Amino acid sequence: MASFLVGLIGAGIGPSLSPPLHEQEAAHHGLAYVYRLLETDRLGLDVGDLVRTARRFGYDGLNITHPCKQSVIPHLDDLSPDARMLGAVNTVVFEGERAVGHNTDWTGFAESFARGLPDAPTRRVVQLGAGGAGAAVAHALLTLGADRVTVVDAVPERAEALAGELCGRFGDGRARPAAAAELPELLARADGLAHATPTGMAHHPGLPLPARLLRPDLWVADIVYRPLETELLRQARAMGCRTLDGGGMVVFQAAHAFRLFTGREPDPERMLAHLTDLVAV
Repeated sequence: MASFLVGLIGAGIGPSLSPPLHEQEAAHHGLAYVYRLLETDRLGLDVGDLVRTARRFGYDGLNITHPCKQSVIPHLDDLSPDARMLGAVNTVVFEGERAVGHNTDWTGFAESFARGLPDAPTRRVVQLGAGGAGAAVAHALLTLGADRVTVVDAVPERAEALAGELCGRFGDGRARPAAAAELPELLARADGLAHATPTGMAHHPGLPLPARLLRPDLWVADIVYRPLETELLRQARAMGCRTLDGGGMVVFQAAHAFRLFTGREPDPERMLAHLTDLVAV
């Protein structure tokens, strides 16, 4: 029986459903598959220490989450074209002595958005968050045909850098940075809001913006999946907005990572059903 040892590196990841999601899919393939949580805050180790330790202890691969998707890059030997382009890594595969970074976040979000909001207008999209996940989400939105993505981040320089990179890939004017003070005006004219910050996670409860800025004809997509209904989505649904939770993104990115780790073809529909069961517990 083929066996695999995989881990997730990040902070505040205790509620993560990645271990059972991966392990249940592996069971359908007859694989011995162990998925462990490697929490930077609890272990007192940084992402570089954990990557080196995982390699030394025979891990086959790692998933990388907040806040390590960008800081992990200097500790890797190579990057896939997508990871290099986005400057963010959420999956590391150990190939012999080499640690190779990949990005399955952007394709995961793209599949989830196409499935959950297939006919949503995307002329003007406002995105909160310009970190590793934000880079993937904005890239996915522009790949799917958004006319313009306006990026707002708590660190203005990070929003400026991401917008510049996006314009370099997709063309001038396709992205721009903005300050949080501009949100009322931006959202009054936007088709949709994409949320790509940790706010709403179990360890970061709350709303990323005032609920009064939402309106019924605005769609709202959140990448947080634990809880599946964040406070942002609850408020948006109460307002009458079309919404997309983070469940689809986590499943599709996990399916792509599973393929990289094992060489086996996962069943995303089965994994979506697994996620539904897991969040119901």
